[in-house]
Amino acid sequence: MATYAAITGWGKAMPPAVLTNEDLSTFLDTNDEWIISRTGMKERRISHVSGLEMAVAASRRALACAGLEAKDVDLIVYGTCSADEQVPNAASGVQAALGAQRAASMDVNTACTSFLYALTTATAMIRTGVVRNAIVIGVEIISPFMDWDNRNVAVLFGDGCAAVVVQASDKQEGLLGEQLGCIAEARQTLRVRGMGTAYTNHAVTSGDTAWDFDGQEIFKRAVQGMVQASTAVMAKHGVTAADIDLVVPHQANQRIIDAVISRCGLPDEKVMLTVARYGNMSAATVPVALNEALEEGRVKPGALILMPAFGAGLTFCAHLVRWGERVTPLGESDAALPPAKAARLKW
Repeated sequence: MATYAAITGWGKAMPPAVLTNEDLSTFLDTNDEWIISRTGMKERRISHVSGLEMAVAASRRALACAGLEAKDVDLIVYGTCSADEQVPNAASGVQAALGAQRAASMDVNTACTSFLYALTTATAMIRTGVVRNAIVIGVEIISPFMDWDNRNVAVLFGDGCAAVVVQASDKQEGLLGEQLGCIAEARQTLRVRGMGTAYTNHAVTSGDTAWDFDGQEIFKRAVQGMVQASTAVMAKHGVTAADIDLVVPHQANQRIIDAVISRCGLPDEKVMLTVARYGNMSAATVPVALNEALEEGRVKPGALILMPAFGAGLTFCAHLVRWGERVTPLGESDAALPPAKAARLKW
């Protein structure tokens, strides 16, 4: 009998501090109309805590939702491109904080696609019998690395986190299939100089970042990759646009989402959007949007969900998920972020 990997728990942990377009206009040559017309974004969140703290809170909520305890977890996969540290890995910090003593722990960095690549990783390990229960996290804390003098990127990104629990199941649910890819010849179009060992003893030093961001090229490649992956995974599984109940895309830019949806022949009313209130949270956008779709009752039992994304690299993917019968939590956690005294901004 085939083993599947059902999504049985979900939880998010969003920073309370809001950075609006009006706030950005106080120190950048921009305004609300300019930002909305080009991105669809109105505000984004800025975290006062580490990515690890957000990940732990989201994981606790996801475990409670699934009715599991930390001791039940076999694997933690932490998807991010903005980990608090490179060594040790971030997933081990979640393991320690949760007390999930027998959980293997690993990080995945494919930029904005990190959560979905992490979901592929956990699902594959469940299907092959390596583990039975996993936590998959999508978390970003972009604000400490932001070049706040560059309006082309400063208006786009925000912080956030969400997690899901994935469990072995004999029912055909969870991740049914995916299409992964990378347009590596265009990787230079999105680069954060100042993150990584290449900038040790260099003109741009680690922690002092400058962003290379070719918006027009990224737009073209993002649409190309997400459409290619979406059509490929649907064709592979004999699915048409009419069969898709909900689309939960990476929330990079409203215009990118609109172009992908149109080219895939999907109606706007099937799309879950969070881009206006959270901006681009990189690896956190898809899991946060999925959490909010569940909160809003947009995920129905047995729903077929398409999740396309792209990120620096330029990685791209599309995941096809069959939801199970349960769309409400089995339990709740009192896990919460500490109160915000002040947002952690460096402009």
